[in-house]
Amino acid sequence: MISKALVAGAYQKKLEEIAAHDDVNLAVVVPPAWGAQRLERVHTDGYRLIVSDIRFNGNFHFHFYPKLKHIMAETAPDVVHIDEEPYNFATFHALKLAQKFGAKTVVFSWQNINRRYPPPFRQMEQYVLAHTDGLIVGNAEAQSVWREKGYRGDMWQIPQFGVDPAIFYRRERVLRASKPSVVLQRSARRPSQPALVIGYVGRLVEEKGVELLMKAVAGLNGPWEMKVLGSGPDRLRFERMAQVLGIEARVTFDRQLPSTHMPNYLSGLDVLVLPSLSRPNWKEQFGRVLIEAMACEVVAVGARSGAIPEVMGDAGLLFDEGDEAGLRSQLQRLLDDVSLRAELRERGKTRVLENYTHAAIAAHTVEVYRHLR
Repeated sequence: MISKALVAGAYQKKLEEIAAHDDVNLAVVVPPAWGAQRLERVHTDGYRLIVSDIRFNGNFHFHFYPKLKHIMAETAPDVVHIDEEPYNFATFHALKLAQKFGAKTVVFSWQNINRRYPPPFRQMEQYVLAHTDGLIVGNAEAQSVWREKGYRGDMWQIPQFGVDPAIFYRRERVLRASKPSVVLQRSARRPSQPALVIGYVGRLVEEKGVELLMKAVAGLNGPWEMKVLGSGPDRLRFERMAQVLGIEARVTFDRQLPSTHMPNYLSGLDVLVLPSLSRPNWKEQFGRVLIEAMACEVVAVGARSGAIPEVMGDAGLLFDEGDEAGLRSQLQRLLDDVSLRAELRERGKTRVLENYTHAAIAAHTVEVYRHLR
C-alpha cells in the first residue's frame, strides 16, 4: 500500500487490522511528512512500515516517491494498493511500476464531482482508468463519476478509514464553570435544564456552513452553548458574527487539537453539526467527524450535502442544504426531547460499530485484495 494519508497515527489502526488476516503480508509506503504533518508511529504491529522520501511534498497533483521502484523490486508485491486519486502523478507513477513488476493494482478515490483536468493530469487519469485492475471509492457518488468517465472495471465502495472503538468512545464529561450561568439566565422557560452543547469540528471556511449554524442557534428557545473547533481563513469573521448575533457569551472558539485528543473533546458535546454547503468544485465526500462523533455517542445533525446522508443513515437528523430554519428546527427538537437524543446516541454508536470500524473496513479491503489476486 502507498499512502500519504497514513502519516496520521490514528489511521494506521486499519493497517494492523489488514495485517491480522492470515493470508496478507502487508508493506506500507509512507512519506516522512505530508505538508506540515510529521509521520506519527502509533499502530505499527504486524506489518512493515517503509518510510520513503517524497518529491513535491504537500502538492496533491505532482508528488511521488522516487525510491518506489527499488521498494517494489525488494517487496515483490502481488497487489499494489495506491491510496491516491487517479489523476495524481503519484498514482500514474506507482501503477506504471506495478505493471513492470507484474502486480495487480487498485486505486482509491473520493472524487464525487465529475471534473475535467488539464493536461497532463487528464491523460494520466485516462491511463489509470484504462489499466488499473480495480477502484475503491469512498462514497456512492464517486461510483457514478467514474462510470461517467468511462471506467468499466471492478469497483467497490469502502471508506478510506474508520474509527477505533477502543479509542473513540464517550468519556465522562467534566463540568466547566464557564458560561453555564449565562446560558441559564437567558433561559426563562426551563431554568434548571442543562445547556445543550452543540459543536462544530472542521475547517473554518464558508462552504462548511458555520455561518448558517450560528444563525440557526441564535434563534433557539432554551439553554444551549456552542463549541467550534478548527482553523481557517474565516475564523475572525465567525468570531465577529457571534458578536453581531449577540451570542458571543455562548460560543467558544477552540484551536485544533491532536487527533488523539478528539474523543475527549467530542465527549463534551451533545450534538455535532455538519452544515456543509456544496460548491461547483466541492461537496462533502464523507465527513469523517460524523463517525467519530457517533462513536462517542454524540448526536449527528447534517445537511443533505454530498455523502452526509449516506454516512449518517437513520442514526442522525438531516436538513436541506442551506436551510437555516430547517437546521434550527432539528436542533430545537433535540433541545426539547431528551428521549430523542438518547435514541439517536444509541443508533449512532450502533451504526459505527456495524459499518465504520477499522476492522470492518479492513475486512472489506482484504476481500478486494483476494479478488484481485
